[in-house]
Amino acid sequence: MTPADFGVLRAEEECGQPSSHGLLIINADDWGRDAQTTQSILDCVSCGTVTAVSAMVFMEDSQRAAALARELTVDAGLHLNFTLPFAAGHCSSEVADHQRRITAYLRRHRMAQLVFNPALVQSFDYVVSAQIDEFRRLYGADPLRLDGHHHMHLCANVLLQRLLPQGTIVRRNLSFQSSEKGLMNRAYRRFVDGVISRRHRLVDYLFSLAPVDPPDRLRAIVALARQHVVEVETHTINPDEYRVLMNGGVLRIASDMDRFGIASGM
Repeated sequence: MTPADFGVLRAEEECGQPSSHGLLIINADDWGRDAQTTQSILDCVSCGTVTAVSAMVFMEDSQRAAALARELTVDAGLHLNFTLPFAAGHCSSEVADHQRRITAYLRRHRMAQLVFNPALVQSFDYVVSAQIDEFRRLYGADPLRLDGHHHMHLCANVLLQRLLPQGTIVRRNLSFQSSEKGLMNRAYRRFVDGVISRRHRLVDYLFSLAPVDPPDRLRAIVALARQHVVEVETHTINPDEYRVLMNGGVLRIASDMDRFGIASGM
């Protein structure tokens, strides 16, 4: 169960050959952010409850985390970062300066990410290219999956400038039921997902592991993954999420549902 698998599955579906089975992928964000975060993710990878990671570059633990991923064959994609200062000593001042300009803009207002900023075209291009190049240097391959810290890979500049390599797997917007978000919010998310899908592969649904309660929520996600490609995004540095994952996480719930023949709908 890997991101490469669901990329193939989506390609088959788009060619008019729908899959008869779903896929559940548990992805941990912030691999390489710092030693503590990397270790918490590695704990969950080691016990089999995290199936893939999203790796940060130019961060405190990026180089060690990349070495671990290559040694242990951890499935890693690129976690683009526009809002958390780069911490690696070898990060050039030019890359850091461009990122600071982007960060100042995106943090100015919570709606800033929705507005294309022509003054930052060069900075976005430079920072995205630098992170892809650094991932390639650390992992020895191009990133096949891309997402973003705080989902900023979906900001207007990144999308309209078409900065993400075509054909890659890109994380969609979080999925919500109609009762969880307003009509305009859900319409905007559908629009953005439609824009992404023209150049990239997407999973069918994306959920955050949190909140971990009530358990019925996680059971519903597992049930949905029986016929759809579902990604669950998790942050293992969160004590509740780490606890659930180390106790078996949604994979244990899936096993229990199979054992007892439990069905659930989303």
